[in-house]
Amino acid sequence: MNIQKAVGKFCTKLKSLRLPKRKSPRCLQANRSRKRIVIAACCCLMTGMFAVAGINGWVMHSTTERILAPEQAAAADDYDCIIVLGCLVKDDGTPSDMLRDRLDRGIALYQQNVAPKILMSGDHGQPEYDEVNAMKQYAMDAGVPSEDIFMDHAGFSTYETMYRAKEVFGAERVLVVTQEYHLYRAVYIAQQLGMQADGVTSDYHSYYGQGKRDFREVLARCKDFVMCIAQPEPTYLGETVSLAGSGDITNDQIATAAQIP
Repeated sequence: MNIQKAVGKFCTKLKSLRLPKRKSPRCLQANRSRKRIVIAACCCLMTGMFAVAGINGWVMHSTTERILAPEQAAAADDYDCIIVLGCLVKDDGTPSDMLRDRLDRGIALYQQNVAPKILMSGDHGQPEYDEVNAMKQYAMDAGVPSEDIFMDHAGFSTYETMYRAKEVFGAERVLVVTQEYHLYRAVYIAQQLGMQADGVTSDYHSYYGQGKRDFREVLARCKDFVMCIAQPEPTYLGETVSLAGSGDITNDQIATAAQIP
């Protein structure tokens, strides 16, 4: 009797259990589609990460031997010009710490007779913001003659600076000055655009926010890698300017369609 009662209770409980509903074919197809999308997204992400890493590695590796110590650059002494790349100018018109270090290095190399001219390249697209005149004034205050300082008022980016250095100013062999994180890309662009280029770092100090700059530079190298393949013209070109003449020809200009360089 006890066995019969136990079996009866088990059967009653078994009947009361609800078996899970089978998913409809439409739900199963939706789940499969979601899985495919996730897998495809992961594959694209991994491919993109490998591409970014590969491009950055190539840009840095291909230019490492062109990054020189100041003494090595001084021994070459056959450059057309020293290109000092612009960056932030303070509200009072004086160079930021990073820009001042670039200028100090460029001036020191000029004083060692590494090149007969300095090309100051930066943003002067608006009257109220002027990197290049601040750069030139700083160099003149350090004793560099005005006629040996050229200004590129339309150096809105590293790519545009190098493009214009070759096509507007006729430079063929250049020495680029900027901080190390930036220098690999600058030298790479110059080489890809047909110039012989070396670089000297200007890292006299550490700089606040460098981690963010390093991250942005990874993306910038990828962008300019593509730019060097496509080689679009810069925002402005304008008439050619000979580095053999006086840099004063570039004085008091603003980078507009009507006034270039």
